[in-house]
Amino acid sequence: MTAITLANQITLLRMLLVPAFVSLVVYGYLGWALIVFMIAGLTDMLDGLIARWSGQQSRLGAWLDPMADKLLAVSTFIVLTVPGLGLANPLPIWLTVMIITRDVVIVATVAIVNLAVGRRTFKPSIFGKIATATYMLTVVVAMFFNYLGYHSVFVDLFVWASTAITLISALHYIRHASRIIDTPQS
Repeated sequence: MTAITLANQITLLRMLLVPAFVSLVVYGYLGWALIVFMIAGLTDMLDGLIARWSGQQSRLGAWLDPMADKLLAVSTFIVLTVPGLGLANPLPIWLTVMIITRDVVIVATVAIVNLAVGRRTFKPSIFGKIATATYMLTVVVAMFFNYLGYHSVFVDLFVWASTAITLISALHYIRHASRIIDTPQS
């Protein structure tokens, strides 16, 4: 089986949409940016479904998919935090820093555990999946109201929901990592 499956090609498309999205936001084409972001979100659902349905799950895909998700999320949150873009609903810098810090801590923890105590498997948790979905919804809501050009309380609600799930998922990953460390490798 070739490593560049249809599912992997769709994942790569998602990665290529990131600079397009960022450029569209920076240059004020917020409607197009929202459309590009939603297409990127659809590719996230599509690549996994295609991989499972067609039996095209690959090690490359297992690495590319979360990397594409992180690239999209981090780039999106950073560009929506940048001051001076005239956004009606900029995302707060503290939220962006919190989300990026959570991801860096998770990746560092996995690396340290694997180096210190041997290879361990860290499967995505339900809280991590909920966090990703919440982040994407936060961006869609923020982008929609940015496109309309006015501040909305809905954006504020999604910012607080993103904050809460970031904290919950971070604590869950810490607890999960401590259990993995304490469990002898079989």
